[in-house]
Amino acid sequence: MEKSELRASLALAGIFALRMLGLFLILPVFSMHAKGLSGGDQALLVGLALGIYGFVQACLHIPLGMLSDRYGRRPVVVMGLLLFVLGALIAGSHDDLVWITVGRAIQGAGAVSAAVTAWLADLTKEETRTRAMAMVGGSIALTFAISLVLASTLHQSVGLTGMFYLMAVLGVGAILLALFVVPQQEKSETPFRAKFSEVFFNQDLLRLNVGVLILHAAQIALFLTLPRLLVKADLPLASHWQLYLPAVLISFACMAPIIMISEKRQRMKPAFIFGIMAMMLAQLVIASVDGLTALAFGVLVYFIGFNILEAMQPSLVSRWASHAKGTALGIYNTTQSIGLFLGGLGGGWLLQLGGESAVFYACASLIFAWLIIASSMRELPLKSKI
Repeated sequence: MEKSELRASLALAGIFALRMLGLFLILPVFSMHAKGLSGGDQALLVGLALGIYGFVQACLHIPLGMLSDRYGRRPVVVMGLLLFVLGALIAGSHDDLVWITVGRAIQGAGAVSAAVTAWLADLTKEETRTRAMAMVGGSIALTFAISLVLASTLHQSVGLTGMFYLMAVLGVGAILLALFVVPQQEKSETPFRAKFSEVFFNQDLLRLNVGVLILHAAQIALFLTLPRLLVKADLPLASHWQLYLPAVLISFACMAPIIMISEKRQRMKPAFIFGIMAMMLAQLVIASVDGLTALAFGVLVYFIGFNILEAMQPSLVSRWASHAKGTALGIYNTTQSIGLFLGGLGGGWLLQLGGESAVFYACASLIFAWLIIASSMRELPLKSKI
């Protein structure tokens, strides 16, 4: 990477990391904390509180992505981060499931993932873009690991209210990075030239959009359900990080060489299929076996697959749609957010109806369907088609 690319990658990865750290911090503890709130005994409502963030994002990723194509990435990102901070303050000021849901909905209105990812694609060459996206994915994985270490301690010391206020502070840090650290570029280098329908119905992009929906539906369902299994396996909530942290770090160490080799050889499909198969295997293992050791193995395999796919998919989208990156990534992040919403709502419904195993078997079935869809994907051309 050139110095300007490295600076852009680090700064934009930092924006993702600060924003996602706040979101991740509540993920390991929310379902257990919610039991003490009004309505918290209903898994469906708890799932809605987790998933509403994704639903609102789904409504706004496309318009904000298109706006970033036309008017520049920076103003769209800053506006979205301001909404993220506002939502965190609202959720933090109420110890009530309804108001927490409202706050998370407002946070979801700050749907900047498409604009940030398009901004990164603007500032990197095609031959280094997957590595740049992997840096973003790596920063998310590391912040997730940090959140697993800190979540239970923070929850015990400052409660969920304090965690939402911390989320607001992290959002302000992300705004400062967007304003003063990311290299100046107020408009996309590749102006919007493709029709929306041309982007939306492109077969290569559709395949990736279906994949990211399933990827994140399975993710939110997993963390709605897995903490309960770990508690049943005699691992207290405060000790869950002892399982998560090694799994995330080992998976990141496994993911990095796979990405680098795939990019060097320009053979992305084998690694992509491997990631899907790893996630499906993990869901089946977690659903069908008992014991902490087996659960730990399932979690490790899950994170290896998840981190590979999380790094590869945005890069693939940006390269298939280089002349409408904001729009394509807006659609991509919309389907991602729909997946978060469906994963929370559907996972809560299945958990309430059939227990933990039903959630994981359903996720394994969805991932198998994705495997069939992805089997027809093509290797990337040197230049994108849209």
